[in-house]
Amino acid sequence: MHRFICCGEIRAGARRLASNWFSPSSSFTSLHSPPFATIAVEEISGSHPAEVYNLVQGDWKASANWNWVPDPLNGEPFIKVANVQEAEIKPFVESLSKCPKYGLHNPLRGQERYLLLGDVSAKAAHMLAQPEVSDFFSRLIQRVSPKSYKQALGEVHVTQKFLENFSGDQVRFLARSFAVPGNHLGQQSHGYRWPYGPVSIVMEQMLRLLHYCGLPEEDVDFINSDGVTMNKFLLEAKPRMTLFTGSSRVAEKLAADLKGRIRLEDAGFDWKILGPDVQEVDYVAWVCDQDAHACSGQKCSAQSILFMHENWVSSELIPKMLCLAKRRKLEDLTIGPVLTVTTESMLEHIDKLLNIPGSKLLFGGEPLENHSIPKIYGALKPTAVFIPLTEILKSNNFDLVTKEIFGPFQIITDYKHDQLSMVLEACERMHAHLTAAVVSNDPLFLQEVLGKSVNGTTYAGIRARTTGAPQNHWFGPAGDPRGAGIGTPEAIKLVWSCHREIIYDIGPLPQHGEIPSAT
Repeated sequence: MHRFICCGEIRAGARRLASNWFSPSSSFTSLHSPPFATIAVEEISGSHPAEVYNLVQGDWKASANWNWVPDPLNGEPFIKVANVQEAEIKPFVESLSKCPKYGLHNPLRGQERYLLLGDVSAKAAHMLAQPEVSDFFSRLIQRVSPKSYKQALGEVHVTQKFLENFSGDQVRFLARSFAVPGNHLGQQSHGYRWPYGPVSIVMEQMLRLLHYCGLPEEDVDFINSDGVTMNKFLLEAKPRMTLFTGSSRVAEKLAADLKGRIRLEDAGFDWKILGPDVQEVDYVAWVCDQDAHACSGQKCSAQSILFMHENWVSSELIPKMLCLAKRRKLEDLTIGPVLTVTTESMLEHIDKLLNIPGSKLLFGGEPLENHSIPKIYGALKPTAVFIPLTEILKSNNFDLVTKEIFGPFQIITDYKHDQLSMVLEACERMHAHLTAAVVSNDPLFLQEVLGKSVNGTTYAGIRARTTGAPQNHWFGPAGDPRGAGIGTPEAIKLVWSCHREIIYDIGPLPQHGEIPSAT
């Protein structure tokens, strides 16, 4: 298998050197870059821009055009990206074409590569476990997508544990086969997990770490381009499989263009249902705040809508959520720039929702203050809008209410005990089914909701959440045969390999047998 990583636009977050936005809360702070790194995180700024290159056929290369990325915190151009144009895609097409359909290795050839990749994963996991390396990537994540240090470090930790899980022999265990006895002596069928050959997935410094840990530089290509160029490349290169993470609109276009040779981990309007058993209000409020507002709501698993059982309405849940939202501040990046939605468009969406009868603003709904975030990005206070359940279900409101806003924004509604079927109807009508949470320890309530819903990663119980998926369970949507998963052996095999059956029939033939009659 030859993998191809595509990177659309590098999103970025920044600070001036005097700021402490990107400093960890722990006592460890590395001011030196790891041996594989080509940049110093603390130096990235308008006066010292970082450069991002493309990798093709084992060589890092620039492009005829450079795309400047504005700093989300002050608007300075602080990262220049070698942006591949349509006329420059030929080397990338040729590189993918060099990989045969049967892959660079499979269960019957190149088996030593299973050992190689197991060693690479082990070395990379060891590297990421070193404080200076985890700190480097945590601060780099903050630099290109402003969020709290703890959130960024959590992403590095999950990646480190994933590589640890799939090191050593675990790589070849992903290709575990089975055999079934045949009908006669010498016949036996074998089922194999077979690679797709040349494939495509949606990182420069991480690749350099993997090269440092022994990954052959020709194994993975990396391209920066706009959407039009990437679409042209995919049509010409015809990869056997593409994993796409992004918007549902682009996902549907690619599914058609690539004739179904795609797996999707696309957008999600993710729901949370609070059951009838009110308990641990402080904890539930904290989880709701984390699910809706951590990373400024820029997670595909973020809590988009909260359905509260009527028993929760009289609790202190909403006031507590308000207090938690108010403590988020730009200074520590617990709230920050929204990279894909402008402030203006988010406020416009809120205004439309507030025109729905019975709706009201619970908190937020205002731009962040005292900042230098440029207008091409978003800057919104954590926001919640209440809309009556009966209004949500109306055909002229539903699409508007369930529009995913990739920012610190959520819908809140309540339901009476005999209206659970209406809540489940709303969940059924949603188009994307990624994450969900059923917050209850009532087994009959859990049974009813879980049995009538479909979201691929669903948390259940009083501690249920929609975000923060670790590396030890499946993460991905359900209800769509194109759905992709990550994190587990089943997910990897589903996305990156297919089933192949080989039937061995080597004899011997019956002695003195006659040729059978024609049929």
